[in-house]
Amino acid sequence: MILVNARHVKNVPGRKTDVQDSEWLCRLLRSGLVSGSFIPPRNIRELRDLTRHKRKLIQSITAEKQRVEKVLEDANIKLSSIASDTFGASGKRIIEELIKGKLRAEEMAELSKGRLRQKREDLKEALVGQVREHHKFMIKASLKHIKAMEKILSDIERKIQEKIDCHYKEEYALLQTIPGVKGEASTLIAEMGVDMERFPSEDHLSSWAGMSPGNNESGGKKKPGSTTYGNKCLKTMLTEFAWVASKTKNTYLRSKYHSLVGRRGKKKALVALGHKILIMCYHILRYRCAYKELGVDYLDQRRKDKIARSYIKRLNHLGYEVILQEAA
Repeated sequence: MILVNARHVKNVPGRKTDVQDSEWLCRLLRSGLVSGSFIPPRNIRELRDLTRHKRKLIQSITAEKQRVEKVLEDANIKLSSIASDTFGASGKRIIEELIKGKLRAEEMAELSKGRLRQKREDLKEALVGQVREHHKFMIKASLKHIKAMEKILSDIERKIQEKIDCHYKEEYALLQTIPGVKGEASTLIAEMGVDMERFPSEDHLSSWAGMSPGNNESGGKKKPGSTTYGNKCLKTMLTEFAWVASKTKNTYLRSKYHSLVGRRGKKKALVALGHKILIMCYHILRYRCAYKELGVDYLDQRRKDKIARSYIKRLNHLGYEVILQEAA
């Protein structure tokens, strides 16, 4: 018995009743026209449940914090317009005092810490509003909900770390060497496992994850094609890793992003960078080797002559005569 993805069988012609359809599926199986889906081992499946639940909890906590900001806006409190993090150290103290209702706006502005203290005058104006009992009740309810979810989140994170330390400590340490992945390597392990023998090549893994470029060609003409359908959770995390990697300093991934973003745009460049990270993960897990940093100038060194010809052509077009000479 094998588990088959319904999307792979949908386009194969079949019959219209359940009995005939089951007979037709058996014929397809005997002919080798259907393939089994990737089913990870039990430890990976349990880890996947934990990481996906963790992600949902983080989204719920963020939504609840946004609900608090909405209530504050309704009370004409513009804290989110001044503070970059409403729930930072200063923001939490100010929200607590707003609920108590004992301090004036000037006194609450003095509770700010760090760089927010430089904006105390703006903060005084932002804290002038009408916080009614209804607003206080709604904020208290949301804060209580956030506290409960954060407690569950900490328990889940501890359970995830226990499973990683018990079964996948080596793979976790290797994946953390990739720029942008640090701290969330457990998600990669949970979604694609650690046994890369299941995937004949990195292309198969990329196609399964939904990070492969689309192939849309008709009549000898190539048309724009989106990425393939695959693991949505893994695809989302790879895109996030790509965004973090694009902000790192002096790394190959950063230079790769900037080489793509001018031609393809931010979104396509992030997907392409996520595809690069996935290929790195495949080779790291298959050969049990750490990530090797190529350096920020790796791409420039590979196409050094091409870049030089491009600049010379541009300068000649502007009316200059260029003579190249190697630096000492």
